[in-house]
Amino acid sequence: MFLLNNEPLFRLSAFAGMLLLMIAIQHFWPRRGDGRPARRQAVNLALAVLNTLILRLAFPVLAVALAVIVHDHQGGLFGWLAWPAWLTIPLAMLMLELIIYWQHRLMHTLPWLWRLHRIHHTDTGFDVTTGFRFHPFEISLSMGIKLGVIWLLGPHPIAVLLFEVLLATGALWTHTDTALTRRLDRALRWLFVTPSMHRIHHSSWQPETDSNYGFHLSIWDRLFSSYTDTPKENERTMVIGLDEFRNEADLSLRSLLANPFRPARQRTDEDT
Repeated sequence: MFLLNNEPLFRLSAFAGMLLLMIAIQHFWPRRGDGRPARRQAVNLALAVLNTLILRLAFPVLAVALAVIVHDHQGGLFGWLAWPAWLTIPLAMLMLELIIYWQHRLMHTLPWLWRLHRIHHTDTGFDVTTGFRFHPFEISLSMGIKLGVIWLLGPHPIAVLLFEVLLATGALWTHTDTALTRRLDRALRWLFVTPSMHRIHHSSWQPETDSNYGFHLSIWDRLFSSYTDTPKENERTMVIGLDEFRNEADLSLRSLLANPFRPARQRTDEDT
């Protein structure tokens, strides 16, 4: 198929196009002004490059390639069921979305996973580059989980390719320093995650940080009681990041890479 035969070009074009579009949107319609050039953005870009290189070196087979192999051998749950592609493609994408939701929620629940995930929340601004601020350990673990799920499910390769593209481009959209009109935002939130909804997840107040885990669909947060509708503070001025990691020395690339080995986040009375 055309998409599978041209997977790298398709994924790169979608990502680059979305990135340029979101940069333009947050430039012309900013919500907070976090999209202005800053040192933190260079750190985020460096992490993106580093993570891409590590994945290519650490995993000889990535998600779409594994999906092709498993699907060709009729492996996994969907291979056993032998359902038509028109049914399994959207169903597989929905299942992958649900798994990502719970993975993200566990990242906030289990202390050792929070150590890996918290550098994403150390960003003191909220703009499109925050969408690829992740520790290499978390990226590698996420890829390992994804490969295991693909092996178990045996989804159609197109489902995995579309999900991967949506995951990458969706992360850019939900982290963009912009906001929809209140009416449009409220309407879309019944199904989709918006920047204003996800911005709450990056609040420095822990009850808000530990909510709104969805990546694309907001239905999981509503279904599993993790949805926060409105932040305690105005989203234009709310504090973003983690209070325990605000010093400039804590936010350098070297410090962020070493961050999982620092003491775990402690809950305080003010957090509850």
